[in-house]
Amino acid sequence: MTCKSAFVFAKEFLNYHFNEDHPFNQKRVLMAKELLEEMDYLSESQIIPPRMATEEELALFHDPVYIDAVKKASNGKLAPEAGFEYGLGTEDTPIFPGMHEASSYLVGGTLTAVDEVLTGKSQHALNLGGGLHHGFKRKAAGFCIYNDSAVAIKYIREKYNLRVLYIDTDAHHGDGVQWAFYDDPNVCTFSIHETGRYLFPGTGNVNERGIKEGHGYSFNLPIDAFTEDESFLQVYETALREITDFFQPDVIVSQNGADAHCLDPLTHLCATMKIYEQIPLLAHELAHQYCDGKWIAVGGGGYDIWRVVPRAWSQVWNVMATGKPATGMLPATWLSRWQQQSPVNLPSYWHDPDDIVPNIPRKTEITEKNAKLLESLLKYTKKRT
Repeated sequence: MTCKSAFVFAKEFLNYHFNEDHPFNQKRVLMAKELLEEMDYLSESQIIPPRMATEEELALFHDPVYIDAVKKASNGKLAPEAGFEYGLGTEDTPIFPGMHEASSYLVGGTLTAVDEVLTGKSQHALNLGGGLHHGFKRKAAGFCIYNDSAVAIKYIREKYNLRVLYIDTDAHHGDGVQWAFYDDPNVCTFSIHETGRYLFPGTGNVNERGIKEGHGYSFNLPIDAFTEDESFLQVYETALREITDFFQPDVIVSQNGADAHCLDPLTHLCATMKIYEQIPLLAHELAHQYCDGKWIAVGGGGYDIWRVVPRAWSQVWNVMATGKPATGMLPATWLSRWQQQSPVNLPSYWHDPDDIVPNIPRKTEITEKNAKLLESLLKYTKKRT
């Protein structure tokens, strides 16, 4: 299915840069864009520039006092002890010059994607620069300064008055977005992630269900470490289909972290490129089934920026634009150019070799635990239908 889709990008996305040793590196956005261009899957006419989010738009979610602190940090005018109060100047979110402007461009990119879809210019839109789901109302966390998804969903609710299904497939729990809408029955959040027993941020349990009017609209699948493709996809697809049917959204916003891959250095899941073909395919199908195609996607985590993220994120676009993932070999020109910078050998194909996942001694036990987790989660949808 070919759909009119928009790819949001500007070189300013690369200004969101903590330091050379930091695992969060926006070079991966440029790599994905160039991979798509050299495969002739992305044309100049499909690329739209982002705008910078205004302070008023940031304040749809973030506290103005926090925004002011980020602005001061951008200009070197925030004392270290004051920065720590807001999660700024930590190992995860170091202060860097121009951080307010760089962060505002990422938020503005997601808002650009929202308007592109909800004004009917495109059915789908992708902002790989976004997906900073750990940002809180008045605190930075987990590499995230401003939470573009939370701002964008507030924006959708205020400007378009639509019911939003937020889907988060990052290996880390989408905590900032969940807590932002924990009492809102018009926003349903669903996060599949590695259990917080071993991984930041330590939240995202099945029993986190929402409060007040929002109770029953928060869903979490905290899967076990070393979960591989088959188990991941089985519980994910089953849960998402039931949750979507339960909630009946008007628009889907998906966060597409690529850190559940077995090569990711910060997590303990054992997925391959197979899940990054199926995740966007399912979002695409459900967007057309429930939302007249209205689907906004953003990036997120992903710390093997060389071998994993460009391929995984490119598949989101491939599904958006053509209805199917790419297969076969990667372009030699792209491989040659980026291999010069890469500290590891780049893969030559869209798919992973069969032997990329190490032997998992507890595979049967993990699969059974995830199945029981799914069963406990879905009792909530059945109660309300």
